[in-house]
Amino acid sequence: MACKIMKCCGTIARAPLISRVLNKGPNFSHSILQHNFKLPQVQNSLINVRNVSFFNRYPAERLWKSATSVSNAGKKRGRGKSRRMIKNLNRGQIIGVGKVNMVWPGLNAPIVRGRELVEQKQLPENPEREKQLFKLRDSIAKKRKVKLHPLERGWTGGKPGGRKIGPPDPVGTEKFEGFESVILEYKLVTVMTGNMGRKRRVSAMVITGNKNGLAGFAVSKASEGKSALRIAKNRAAMKLMFINRYKEHTVFHDFFCQFGKTKIFVTKKGEGYGLRCHRAIKSCCEIIGIKDLHAKVEGSHNLQHIIKAFFIGLLQQKTHEQLAEEKKMHLVEFRDENDDFPTVVASPAQVRKAEEIKSDEIMDFTQYVMGGKVVLKKKKFPPFFHRLPSWTIRLRKTAYLRNKDEVRTRLYAEHGELRSFYTDKYPEAKPKLWSKNLRKKEEIEFE
Repeated sequence: MACKIMKCCGTIARAPLISRVLNKGPNFSHSILQHNFKLPQVQNSLINVRNVSFFNRYPAERLWKSATSVSNAGKKRGRGKSRRMIKNLNRGQIIGVGKVNMVWPGLNAPIVRGRELVEQKQLPENPEREKQLFKLRDSIAKKRKVKLHPLERGWTGGKPGGRKIGPPDPVGTEKFEGFESVILEYKLVTVMTGNMGRKRRVSAMVITGNKNGLAGFAVSKASEGKSALRIAKNRAAMKLMFINRYKEHTVFHDFFCQFGKTKIFVTKKGEGYGLRCHRAIKSCCEIIGIKDLHAKVEGSHNLQHIIKAFFIGLLQQKTHEQLAEEKKMHLVEFRDENDDFPTVVASPAQVRKAEEIKSDEIMDFTQYVMGGKVVLKKKKFPPFFHRLPSWTIRLRKTAYLRNKDEVRTRLYAEHGELRSFYTDKYPEAKPKLWSKNLRKKEEIEFE
């Protein structure tokens, strides 16, 4: 405890008495003057003052911790998510500027301005000062959410899976130009240790490639997410593999691949089909440079198993020349757009004769590339309403329209207009679109 002596109007008085007198208000002070009340003069007065308290004994971090901290058991139960954010109460505070707007020479104003000596004086009050301080503190305390472009968000808006993180770091003078990396998996993993207890780390799986057949993937773990992504990205650049592609847009043939309990059936597709597959396989295809593909995943959907199985299947596929040399037969392709006209794709150096082909040899191309297996395709059953009488009635009513769209498309493709076989002889034999909207639509579509 400390002691102080207070002086008031040239006299030494007891501080508690003065405070009691001045706190009575104007009426009591008027009565004091009216009755000529005089304060007793005392030589010395000791006042008990407490300079140390809970609020100035500890730093701000410890005070905030007492109000915002959550125990480890509480964090596991989700109590730490709704805790208050720590605010820096010193932010916006300027030395010499407070609630009372004063000019202090040498503190918040110069001592001499020109040839004049700056005097201490009170300025008009600023009513918006406290509001501005609160707004400044709240804006800093709030979590700033980084708003990403929809094309940069990945598979979902809130998770990093599918997000692009740029090319790997350069190695010496070698730079990975044209490369891109995509996050395939990002998760928190824990392990129980004897001396450290439960140890938490971040596991990341990243694929990197140049979109031209060169790609590699890797998994890494680190205490922080950014470190795990950086290590995985650079490690993937050290494990690059070259993937063969057919005409640089799809795989050479259908194939089946498996890793663990995960099974993948990959089907080759023509140009313009697109990527219809699992989202992780789609990201891999984009990095490799495959544009048209269909893949069906069965069994376990463990993401790391899916990626490993898919890469095993890509590396095990054979080119058309290799298949022709293995069978020592011509490899012929049939396409619907060519009216199933046979086209020789690859030929071996020496062709076997018909007598040399065994009777039990696999001659079906799809079965051969699948390793002698036949893919079981589930039968598609018609919808339930096809058995109802109303469906039969509908078919009768719409029988004359069942091929209308196909006929119109074929006429536009062959003749450039809707016409009949009588149009050459009778030019007026053309369908008329009575609706103005239909006429405009036809003109826009087939200009």
